[in-house]
Amino acid sequence: MVGHTELLIIVLVILVLFGASAIPKFARSLGQAKKEFSKAMKEGEQEEKKEVESREEKKA
Repeated sequence: MVGHTELLIIVLVILVLFGASAIPKFARSLGQAKKEFSKAMKEGEQEEKKEVESREEKKA
């Protein structure tokens, strides 16, 4: 688990390496990636549900 001190050090290193202008771009892309991942997970769950339902129909 990352503590507050380690997180602060990571943020400072990112600021030094990439500069302050890159942080919003990085945060935006991270948010978009999270959104796409969540969407893919929901779609996968829906497909799995459909497969289970079709198997149950075949058994009945």
